[in-house]
Amino acid sequence: MTGCSCSPKAAAGKRSHARQVPQRSTARRPEAPYPGLINLPGGTARIGTDHPLIPGDRESPFRAVTLKAYALAATTVTVDQFSAFIKATGYMTDAERNGQSLVFDQQVPADARVAGRVLGTPWWQVVHGASWRNPTGAAHEVQSAASEPVVHVSWLDAQAYCDWAGGRLPTEEEWEHAARGGLGDVRYPWGDDDEPSAAVHRHCNIWVGEFPTAGLKKPQPVYVKSFKPNNAGFYNMCGNVWEWTADAFDNGFGPDSLRRTLKGGSFLCHKSYCYRYRIAARIGASENSTTSHQGFRIAFHHLKPSS
Repeated sequence: MTGCSCSPKAAAGKRSHARQVPQRSTARRPEAPYPGLINLPGGTARIGTDHPLIPGDRESPFRAVTLKAYALAATTVTVDQFSAFIKATGYMTDAERNGQSLVFDQQVPADARVAGRVLGTPWWQVVHGASWRNPTGAAHEVQSAASEPVVHVSWLDAQAYCDWAGGRLPTEEEWEHAARGGLGDVRYPWGDDDEPSAAVHRHCNIWVGEFPTAGLKKPQPVYVKSFKPNNAGFYNMCGNVWEWTADAFDNGFGPDSLRRTLKGGSFLCHKSYCYRYRIAARIGASENSTTSHQGFRIAFHHLKPSS
């Protein structure tokens, strides 16, 4: 497997390889319990797998790690939650500053202003005006539903949100521990059963049909609680949108300080092409990359009350 629908080979717009300094704001989220948190006690957790399907991604081995107690949101950050952050801080995302972002081909509306396609992965289009506010780049701004996951957020954008909310991004180990829900070395949060080839999936929002042209359903994110949660209470940890983690990406050549690890896959993943909607699967992307299928969920260092 040499390609991945989920990892464009180039970023939208002119990107600098130098690390950007995240925007800072003195504004902070009101002191109230963050909604939908799940507390996870510290102790031994298991990550990775002894059955790697993409060995080059360093999925193996299945191993024990020690984690401190932490709290993690049951869902990815929604459009509504991110909007509150923007209103409070005046923050401008990377996609908004660049004036463009990457949108999957079949999401791009006819009236969008397209700057071009990504070399090597032509199903990704560079679309002017695409951002979290207008995920497809439509000429007349069309925002996602309030309860859908926010997308077109870079790692730096996600960091800024977490700082405002008093939290942080989860580590890859914390993310995997939550996704397993105590099931051990399984492929998915629900176990090892693959999704059927039917157009309606039971467990997650992934690609249906032959990628990248013969999709049997509209490729887009869905409501953050669209499927049954795993045993620990977490929703949509595989499929729907890729989720940023705090960790630098290491694929065997040492951690890359300018690339960060994403987990969980997205609505564009499928076992016939990008089989990365599994718990142990992982990809890396530059800190300032933005696409129509990248989101995140928030973590906290200590156990927190939940509203």
